[in-house]
Amino acid sequence: MKKRIIIILGALLVVLGATYLGVGNYFYNFALKANDEKEFMEDNPNLEESIAVMAAVSEAAEVADKEFETNTEDLTMSIVSKDSLQLNLKADFYENGKTNHKYAIVVHGYTSSADGMTRYIRNFYEKGFHVVAPDLRGHGESDGEYIGMGWHDRLDILQWIDEIIKLDPNAEIVLFGVSMGGATVMMTSGEDLPPNVKVIVEDCGYSSVSDVFVYQLDDLFGLPEFPVINAANTITKIRAGYDLYEASAVEQVAKSVKPILFIHGDQDTFVPFEMLEEVYAAGAVEKEKLIINGAGHGEAEKVDPEAYWGTVWEFVGRFI
Repeated sequence: MKKRIIIILGALLVVLGATYLGVGNYFYNFALKANDEKEFMEDNPNLEESIAVMAAVSEAAEVADKEFETNTEDLTMSIVSKDSLQLNLKADFYENGKTNHKYAIVVHGYTSSADGMTRYIRNFYEKGFHVVAPDLRGHGESDGEYIGMGWHDRLDILQWIDEIIKLDPNAEIVLFGVSMGGATVMMTSGEDLPPNVKVIVEDCGYSSVSDVFVYQLDDLFGLPEFPVINAANTITKIRAGYDLYEASAVEQVAKSVKPILFIHGDQDTFVPFEMLEEVYAAGAVEKEKLIINGAGHGEAEKVDPEAYWGTVWEFVGRFI
């Protein structure tokens, strides 16, 4: 009888373990496997265009973006990641004059690429900045089988910073990112940055990877954090080599010594607006926040470009 109970308990543990790993693997593929289509991004009500986006202003900006793409040449920059994966990572480089020392690293969001950042690249370029727009791991032309959610990407941004300094030891650099790119530059902010990095601007980045995944898990599936995120975290550590609970923008911002501008739309329900207060409160640096009323996720620039860029240039201009 005792032996039978042991066998049953053993079999039960095997089933539970297999289920745990199966759940973790499913959600890893769902959210973090780079080459899998992210169907939950399509027709997602949290990503629907807000009525606050002004059609005429948006159309004019799109025309300017297309003209910029047509008339402006970019070069390709490459680095090899310093970790054991030795990933070949690419970036578009928009050179802007020979005597200019202003540089912007412009970082895209989840499932996007440098090609999707034309609006921001153009605005920095028109303000006289050289622009480096990297494709993050597993995106665009860069290698990678997983999405780093900004955590491993922060170390790649350090390499891009080094590449700029090699080009121009007098470079003055602003780090700028939207959504996952915003989280990436916040995560980078807590590293030991060279004095060339003068200022950071983040737009609608999340407080931490675990927080945003817990929110999305409840929003999309109505499922609890335990055991789903825990299972996904186990698989992420095995397949991608990082811990979802360690990847915190809040903790990195708390270590930052660089000034930061935080931007968020108050109608963002994809990366909840409330996360703005968490990251803003964490910063013990010169800081400012810009809230764009009526803007959903990644829409702040589209809803009120005048306030958006006016605030960006005023804040960045204090340091560069």
